[in-house]
Parts: sequence; C-alpha cells; structure tokens
Amino acid sequence: MSKKITESRISIPTDKVGIGLRSPHISRILEENPQIGWLEIHSENYYAKGGPAIKYLTEIRKNYPVSFHCVGNSLGSAQKIDLNHLKPLKKLIEMIDPFLVSDHISWGATADQNLNDLLPLPYTKEAVEAISNNISLMQDYLGRKILIENPSTYLSFKNPEMDEADFINQVTRKTGCELLLDVNNIFVSSQNNAEFNPKEYLEKIDKKSVAEIHLAGHSKSKIFDGKKDKQILIDTHNDLVCSEVWQIYKMAIKKFGKIPTLIEWDQDIPQLEVLLSEVEKAKKILKNAQK
Repeated sequence: MSKKITESRISIPTDKVGIGLRSPHISRILEENPQIGWLEIHSENYYAKGGPAIKYLTEIRKNYPVSFHCVGNSLGSAQKIDLNHLKPLKKLIEMIDPFLVSDHISWGATADQNLNDLLPLPYTKEAVEAISNNISLMQDYLGRKILIENPSTYLSFKNPEMDEADFINQVTRKTGCELLLDVNNIFVSSQNNAEFNPKEYLEKIDKKSVAEIHLAGHSKSKIFDGKKDKQILIDTHNDLVCSEVWQIYKMAIKKFGKIPTLIEWDQDIPQLEVLLSEVEKAKKILKNAQK
C-alpha cells in the first residue's frame, strides 16, 4: 500500500461525460466552450517547457475539469519505474490540478531501451508484485492516488496463475490505486480470446475500485495463426463506439453505478460534433441508470 496518497482538490459529478482533448478541436473549445463534462489529455504531450500546448491547456483548464492519461511509465516492467520521467508529470499536476491521473496495466521499458508499445503482462503473482511496487512508487512520488487501465489483449499467455479480473483486484487492493475500466478493451479482448467473457469479467471486478470508464471504437484486421487467417480486433480508437460496446457499458453502469465516462478518439479525428453525439449517447445511459 502506498504511504502518501492524497486526492485532487476538485471533483466532478459522476454523471459527467468527457472527451479526449485533441489538437483539431482546441480552437473551437477555446472559442465556444461547448457543453463537455471534462477533458482528458495524454500527459506526455505536455512535458515540454512552455510553448503553445501548455498555454492552451492552461486556458482550457479555466473552464473544464481535466484528467491526465499517461502512456510512458511502464508500470509492469520488472525494473523500477524511472522517477526522472515522473518529474515533468508532477510539475504538470501542480500546474493543472487534474481530478484523475491514470496509466496502463502494461510494460514497455527494459534496462536499455523504451519500446513504443503497451505490452501485455503474464497474470502471475510475480507480475502482481512488480506492477504493485511500481504503482506504489508512482503514487508515493506524486503524493496522490492513480488509476490503472485494463488492457486490450491479442493473445493469452500459457498457464496463467489467475485471470485478468483477479489480477486487477489483487493490484488495486495491494496498492490502493483504482481502476480505469476501458469497456472497448473488454470487448476487444473477448473477441480475440475465446475464454474471455465480458459479463463474467465485470462480475469479478471489485465494485469499489472503478473510478473512470473509457469508451472507444476499434478496427478489424487479419492475422495468420499458423493454419488459417483469423480476424482480430485492434484497439485503434478511430471509430464510433459499436453497439456491443454500448451494451457492455450498460452492464458496467448497472453494476458500478454512475461513473465519469470518457469518449476516446485518437486516430482519424472527426469533427467535434461527432464526439459530442457520442457523449450524448453515454449521458443518456447514465441518466437512465438507477441512482
């Protein structure tokens, strides 16, 4: 368990729906202040000292709550995380005061190189210890709780010691961190791995651990599995949320209650109206949820 966990000075209502802040939409958001519950940034994009990105973010923060989503800390590495990489994050937190800070259940760093991917972990006791130690280091350094996001998976390790939901539950209990539940990732993993059942997965996840939900689109691809071509889903965040993901979202809200929700769209960025339409769909589901 991390020793020095504090909370953000701000909070948002649980029925608010946000979008990822992407450069094509910055001007309109600054000029028009559209009705968006909150905005999420990829924190590493704002580590440079000064410049227009920080200026725009500071202006936007005056009107919207902001969350930080990290991609480069490699929490699942066997080695300790690089605290130097956390220095600009800590400064950015002090400047913007995000209401949530999150990262991924993955790894991407070795002793001598950083890989440009969110690579999967084996679900073992050893991996629980490794990622838990790094989460605790990050939380202690930042002085605040973080969220970890469930992965999208494209293969399964042989002979796991536990399933993904049990792995997540052990890590959140051990560290005091919370879960960013990515519903699209649940669907992607269920389509790529026959043994992955979304309903059973949601039933297993600790109810009190979920503090944020992501919704996104995905793309389809084909791989050769040694015998034949096999279709897989790729978590590309480049399309509308599909009907199956909306159904899993409804199941999640039924179990976990109203949770701040984000529409992610990172490639093939559409007009802002498209994202706002997706926001309204999520808001309707939250509005109809039992109190």
